Amino acid sequence: MSLATSPAFKAGLEDVVAGTSDICFIDGREGRLVYCGYDIAELAKHSSFEEVTYLLYNKRLPNQAELTEFDAKLKAARAVPQEVLDILKALPKDIHPMAALRTGVSLLGNFDPHAEETGREAYVETCIKLTAQMATLTAAWERIRNGKEPVAPRTDLSHAANFLYMLKGEEPDEFEAHVFDVALILHADHELNASTFSARVTIATLTDIYSAITSAVGTLKGPLHGGANERVMRMEQEIGDAANAEAWIKEALAQKKKIMGFGHRVYRTKDPRAYILEALSEEVGRRAGNTKWFEMTRVIEQTVLREKGLYPNVDLYSGSAYFVMGIPIDLFTPIFAVSRVAGWTAHILEQLSNNRIIRPRAEYTGPERLEYVPLEQRA
Repeated sequence: MSLATSPAFKAGLEDVVAGTSDICFIDGREGRLVYCGYDIAELAKHSSFEEVTYLLYNKRLPNQAELTEFDAKLKAARAVPQEVLDILKALPKDIHPMAALRTGVSLLGNFDPHAEETGREAYVETCIKLTAQMATLTAAWERIRNGKEPVAPRTDLSHAANFLYMLKGEEPDEFEAHVFDVALILHADHELNASTFSARVTIATLTDIYSAITSAVGTLKGPLHGGANERVMRMEQEIGDAANAEAWIKEALAQKKKIMGFGHRVYRTKDPRAYILEALSEEVGRRAGNTKWFEMTRVIEQTVLREKGLYPNVDLYSGSAYFVMGIPIDLFTPIFAVSRVAGWTAHILEQLSNNRIIRPRAEYTGPERLEYVPLEQRA
């Protein structure tokens, strides 16, 4: 029996269980997302990105003393070595921010004298550094490519507020920081998605953690993964107005074009994160006096559901919220990484705690038992 005819074979590893994890659970039929036992809606309502990161690392919520200590470590690790910033300044300014971020993460490993240290304590310290510095790298590149000096991180702001401060050079208001904090929570983990699986495959070889996160960043860069939220916003810019949305979507569907922001390999209903981002997008637009993009997104959602029976995923509403907040479209995917690094590093810690190198099989579809013909006899 070939691998292709085996019940275990699934193209794209769809629904294939590749391992066990205590970090994240997705109920695709009910539309539930759970981190270490806690529903995403509860965490978005009551928690913070810092607390969620602790939860993902330790599989339990911290007490106040533990959270204070963990938060202090994150804040202390925010600054990126000047050498890394200097090298980023030498990169072409027109490259995609994800390409710059991929380079920046790899550079961090070269300037961390503890990068090759092993053991749970050393691993956690490295994971904390990467989670803190992903935000600094992303904000720094946005300023560098625009001919500005990076803004140094502050230790008196939350992770979300500090990122927006480094990005714009001014402290965000409480609501804006809250919206961004919730967005970070919602994107922090999502089971064995492509980039998380990439990180686990890489770390399973017992390479260093910086290499594993570089793999994850490269995987997230793809338009079928992290890049989808950018394409949603580009689509909305092309549509131009909510009044045009229904006709535009119908025409695109008639031409068999893929509508980004819809459908998911796991969910069979509306992505639970989309409900939360929908409400945030509406409120961001209302406060800014610009509900155009939210209204267009809602028409798109209704049209695709009616015409194709497809439900929105996390990418549909995140773009309009970020855009109204003044965040450049091509920065949406790096912001995804600013959040997802918490999940990547949590999965790395879990993989290292009970490691076995990940080595699946492939279906061979080529010829067998060919007779070798000497070079001089070949036509």
